[in-house]
Amino acid sequence: MLNHDPSEYIRGIKQILISDKKRIGFLFGAGSSLATKSDKTLTVPAIGKMTQMIVKAVGDSDSRFKTALEQIESDMGADRFNVETLLSNLEQKVAFIGSEKLNGLQKEDFERLITNIKKNIREIVSVHKVGNDIVPQDIVDDLVHTDFADWIQHAERKYPIEIFTTNYDFLFELGLEQKEIPYYDGFCGSLRPFFNPESVEDLSFLSKQTKLWKIHGSLGWRFDKATEKILRVNPDDEDLLIYPSSLKYKDSKKQPYESLLDRLSNFLRADDSILITCGYSWGDEHINSRIISSLRTQTTSHVIGLIFDEYSPLEIASDLSRLGMANSKISLYGSRSAVIGCKFAEWRLKSEPSPDDTITLNSYFDEDAHSDQNDPIGKKVTGEEVWTGKGKFLLSDFAQLVAFLNALVSDNEIKKLGEHVKK
Repeated sequence: MLNHDPSEYIRGIKQILISDKKRIGFLFGAGSSLATKSDKTLTVPAIGKMTQMIVKAVGDSDSRFKTALEQIESDMGADRFNVETLLSNLEQKVAFIGSEKLNGLQKEDFERLITNIKKNIREIVSVHKVGNDIVPQDIVDDLVHTDFADWIQHAERKYPIEIFTTNYDFLFELGLEQKEIPYYDGFCGSLRPFFNPESVEDLSFLSKQTKLWKIHGSLGWRFDKATEKILRVNPDDEDLLIYPSSLKYKDSKKQPYESLLDRLSNFLRADDSILITCGYSWGDEHINSRIISSLRTQTTSHVIGLIFDEYSPLEIASDLSRLGMANSKISLYGSRSAVIGCKFAEWRLKSEPSPDDTITLNSYFDEDAHSDQNDPIGKKVTGEEVWTGKGKFLLSDFAQLVAFLNALVSDNEIKKLGEHVKK
């Protein structure tokens, strides 16, 4: 029976991350903004919680909106009702409603409802603010994103780290600036910073600086009609974002998003590039299509998808698994199973680790407890426990991934110190 041994593949990942020969990029989705270190860590709510918050706020602002949203949820079904499907539903109704009424609302009411929902999204993701001020440094120190920036600061690499993210929030900016790491996000200038698409598509531009590419836009981005440029300004209701709806594929073909997706394509088309995804659900077809088409070129690049599948386990018949099984350059690491080399299998260690090895193993894999073949679950263990080799892969959690990365830096520094002593 085929199994994937996590210890074998983690050795390869360690070599990739320690070596400075590879171009390393990360694609982070909404899951990365959920990671915590303590109860005071800033987070952006998951889509379920965000939907509840928005529906309540919008309903409280207008009783007609509350009634309409209740009807729409009933029509769609509670399991399908979230802010993404809701916005898609509302945008479709605006396109076809004409002079009639739907859910007790006219066209201009739906337009106001959409505007209200988008405003609430912006407010919810603006976790960087306390009133009109930026959150204090002790709060920023408690971010997993700050620990990620710490790894970037200490990792010795020939090529800069490239961060691609679909998130609008400023959590990566907070972390990078807390660690005083210079980074480039496509904007030039200081008085009225403007988006420079030519620099984004050029892999050699600012070749030593960390890159931060916000491929669905960011708080504070705005189209300036007078100059016909994308500017970075104080965040407000005119922010230029790709909102979670059916229109996001169409919006992604506009600037600045097209240049940012071109950057993702160019990165993957460069030889020896490794893209690691974390907190990304692979639910954005406009991003997936760029990844797949880029990997079809004659390149030695590879994508490692760290899949958080706690609530929807990675299964052989899923669309995501089929994507991995159809492309040898895409590996998908779920919590209990993986698709590697186009083969789907469960995680399973080939041999039981020693106590010393277990310390390292625990940084990326949580072994299942020994089972007793003779006793049903729940009865007292008889001393005939059987080691199964099965367990849970941990690195799909952004906090676990960052801890793993920083441990690699420490291990590498200790190794270098030992080599120096030998000399």
